[in-house]
Amino acid sequence: MRNTQSLQLKALTFTILLLGSAVSWGQAWDHTLDQPWVLRVRATQLKWANEQNNGLAALNVSAQNLSMPEVDVSYFINENVAFELSWSYAQRVYVDVGAVGAGSLRALPPSLTVQYHFTHSDVLKPYMGFGVNYTTFTSLNILNGSATVNSTSTGGVGQAGLDYMLDQNWGLNLDLKFTQMKSDVYLSGAKKGELGLNPSAYSVGVTYRY
Repeated sequence: MRNTQSLQLKALTFTILLLGSAVSWGQAWDHTLDQPWVLRVRATQLKWANEQNNGLAALNVSAQNLSMPEVDVSYFINENVAFELSWSYAQRVYVDVGAVGAGSLRALPPSLTVQYHFTHSDVLKPYMGFGVNYTTFTSLNILNGSATVNSTSTGGVGQAGLDYMLDQNWGLNLDLKFTQMKSDVYLSGAKKGELGLNPSAYSVGVTYRY
């Protein structure tokens, strides 16, 4: 319970920072941008940290890495600052217990970030961002239903990336995100520890600005 409250407090802090930044940057909102929208379609490799906390190492619970599609929409409020929403459909995550396949669940992990884009070049456009992730876990079927996890996880997101623009509209994208994500693990209703999923997401994709 204490870990859950701590996670929620961290997420609340990130949200306040996010909203505070929006208010501050809103004063410099540029309504004259010709192409304020950016759409990115990415192929993402998700690698879980699988940190075994609070006694969970005795069970050795881990999520298997996966590949997934991702769609991201950004809106620029001025030349440098943008908000990005990252989205995908609910992914099936296979779970191992003691290094043996034990079932699966579905995870839906949308994220909202504030980005700062460096504009020293018309071709290479690096950026950094921070924000909030809210993941829901559904369709649990682990150890024939005897193992369960929390239904949601909220945490911070750190992001770094680069757009390589081919022309005014089209470009290629590289992106890296680190997300705080964790859940308590229960076996037959008894809490056995905490799984720190904390995934790193490595993405390549296509950028379209309009």
